[in-house]
Formats: sequence, C-alpha cells, structure tokens
Amino acid sequence: MSLAGIVLGLIVLAIWIGIVFGRGWFWWPRVTKLSPEPASWPSVAAIVPARDEAACVGEAIASLLRQDYPGEFSIVLVDDHSSDGTADIARRAAMSAGRSDRLRIAAAAPLPHGWTGKLWALRQGMTVAGASDLLLFTDADIAHHPSNLRELAARLVHKERDLVSLMVLLHCESLAERFLIPAFVFFFAMLYPFAWVNDREHRIAAAAGGCILIKREALERIGGLESIRGEMIDDCALAAAVKHSGGGIWLGLTRETRSLRRYPRLADIWNMVARTAYTQLRHSPWLLGATVAGMALAYVAPPLLLSAGGIAAWLGGAAWLLMMIAYLPMVRFYRLSPLWSPLLPATALVYVAATIDSARRYRKGKGGQWKGRVAWRNAR
Repeated sequence: MSLAGIVLGLIVLAIWIGIVFGRGWFWWPRVTKLSPEPASWPSVAAIVPARDEAACVGEAIASLLRQDYPGEFSIVLVDDHSSDGTADIARRAAMSAGRSDRLRIAAAAPLPHGWTGKLWALRQGMTVAGASDLLLFTDADIAHHPSNLRELAARLVHKERDLVSLMVLLHCESLAERFLIPAFVFFFAMLYPFAWVNDREHRIAAAAGGCILIKREALERIGGLESIRGEMIDDCALAAAVKHSGGGIWLGLTRETRSLRRYPRLADIWNMVARTAYTQLRHSPWLLGATVAGMALAYVAPPLLLSAGGIAAWLGGAAWLLMMIAYLPMVRFYRLSPLWSPLLPATALVYVAATIDSARRYRKGKGGQWKGRVAWRNAR
C-alpha cells in the first residue's frame, strides 16, 4: 500500500466533502416558487438579438406573443445580419398569432470596434423599444412558457430585485446531450452557486443570458450596456455589474421555459464550451494549468484510486460516491437514468479538453467565434 496513494485519497475525499457541503448546496436543483403578484405591473420590452436563427426564431417569437403578462408588453427583434430569412420567419410568426402590432423588427447596424455582437444588438434593440420600466433580454432560441414573464416580473417586484434570470431547460435528447448537458449545468452551478448569487451580501454574481429581466434604471446606474460592451460572457458580467453597484439579483432554474437549440453531436457542445471557456479563465495560462490540474484531481483521481487497493481505494471510492451523489439530482432533473451519474469523470475530461482547445483557439485569434464572426478582442 502506497503512502502517496493514501495521501491522494485523503485529498480527493476532502475536496468532495468540501464541494458537497461547502458550496451552498449548489447540486440540489430547486424549482422556482411563485411570488405574490404586484398591485401594478411595470411595462416590459423584450429584446431578442438574432443571427441566422431560422430554425428556432418562429417558435421563440410565438412563445413571447403568448405571454399572459397583464402590463404593457412589446417585442423587438434585432436581425443581426442574418442570411437565412430570420426576420421574415419572425414576422410570419407574429402574423400567424394575429399580433403583428406587438413585434418590431430592426436591422442591426455594422458592429463597431469594442462591442461584442450580442451586446451591440441588444443596445440597438433598446433604442427601438423606447422607454419601458423593465427589459427582457432573451435569445432567439428560447421558448417561454405562457406565464414566464408574469412570474419573473412578480419576483422582481416582490423581492425588490434589480435583475432576475432563469437557467432554462437545455435540450437533452441526443447521446451527446445526455452525456454533457446535465454536467454543463452542474458545473455552472458549482462555479456560481445559486444561493450565493441570490444572497445580497455575497459577492458572487451570475445570470443566464437566455432569459434576463432587468430594471432599466439599474442598467442606467451601471452605465448601460456600454459598461460591459466588450464582455464575451455578457450575462455574468451584467449580473456582476448590477450586484456590485448595490443592486439585488436573483438566478433560478426552470423546466418550463426551455432552449430550442439542439446539440446532436459532441462537437456541437464542444464548440459551445470552447467558445468562452478560456475567457472565463481571463485568458491566463496559469489559471488554465490550475484548472486542468484541479479537474484531474477532483474528477479523474477518485476512479483511478480504485486500482491502488487498500485504504487508498476506499478513499477514492468514497470520493467517487460523493461525486455521484452530488451529480445525481441534476441527472434526475433532466429525467435521465441514474446510470449517467457515475460517468461524470469521463464527462469532466471532455470539458477539460474543450477548455484547452478554447485556449488554443484564442492563441490562434479565433476565440469567441460565433456564426462566422470572431470576437473583436481576439481578431488578429
């Protein structure tokens, strides 16, 4: 029996005890409870940036048009130089619903230096939307359940928050999605424990960019979208700016509002992760090395220790068991078999490899590439 193996086993077990009991119970999905409705409803403008979203935009716009929101509500779709008829499909969806009056479509101006494409589109959409009390920033691949806006606005008003956001249900049917998508949400929640995000006294801030409702006055307080115009991970940057300015934020999880975007192949999810993973590490080789080492220690070492025998194997097995217990609620949240839970070490290896690839892309000037456009800060 190797002393080094025992020490390694003690370390990985301590890591997982800390993860399970010391990260705000992030691993236990909590379905959002309803808040009391306000006496009066603030006006809302939904801003939908869209770039080549023909496959999803019709259903997304239709879901917004079906909102049962009692207050004033309008929708602005910003067509970001699409080449697939995105704007026409959105227009037809509004006509089919008999609500063409509620949808305005704006063509995006050329992207100026210093802005990411999505934030520039949102900024132009705000100009078209005019003066509304609240802004709903939502993607063109999100299908909102009919009472989603009503529930978000009630929570924002009742809880006196400046920004509320939902991590929507991601598509999870293909083999690649089942292998990687629940882990994506699990890792996100580990990085940004929702309980800490929602605690006004905790500095951690995050939001999910597919569904953000924000007070216009809170946005103005932080200097508008101009203050984060170059941020690749714009949702978390926006939440951080609001929270650190003294505002209250809230992030929740939902099954009802869902993403329409499909990831049929492993490469589709790989590209999603590789697009921004190195940005999350602030483009630091040192943070990249620490992340790779930490992921290997936390996720790969426990199953490998089983082959060491003796106490080391027991310690590794206990760490792996804690890992499976922590991951199981997210697996079940996505209504998958518990048998996916023991595969988290293999899933983690894929995410590590995609993160390394993200750094490689950045070094080659291709970081943040999305639908043929490279983030301005990475262009060579």
